[in-house]
Amino acid sequence: MSDENPTIEDPELGTLTRATTELTDGTVLTHDWYAGGTVINGDPLDLMIEGTDVDEAAALLPHVHETIAALGVLRRLATDAVVAAFSNVTPEQHELDDAASDLSLETLEASADGTVVLHLIDTCGQHFPEGYWPAVHLGTDGQITQVTVES
Repeated sequence: MSDENPTIEDPELGTLTRATTELTDGTVLTHDWYAGGTVINGDPLDLMIEGTDVDEAAALLPHVHETIAALGVLRRLATDAVVAAFSNVTPEQHELDDAASDLSLETLEASADGTVVLHLIDTCGQHFPEGYWPAVHLGTDGQITQVTVES
């Protein structure tokens, strides 16, 4: 990696690099976040950390670590919130349990304002149409503030 886009080495999260996308014409777009991946309890987790330089992104790492440490509880709260957000009635326990096993955490996105978005995927294709996924937004206090569907 060039000095223009240095990497971040984190002992727990691994290497984070400035995210880029190469277009079909060879043009490379540089994004305003750092990307990486780690494994949590045997499951892969993609990371998106907002920042245009190492210092900006690195400043968010303590919050990312705190969020990852709480994922055991947050995952279930997130899947329950998704079911509740898209139900017209109070969800039954089996619906919550099904979602907990079918919706998998794919990406953790940390923003400079202290918010975190947990991007989930529907591993069985029964909950969301292909190309759509639920996202659970956490406020600076770690509480769920919003549930959205993204595409």
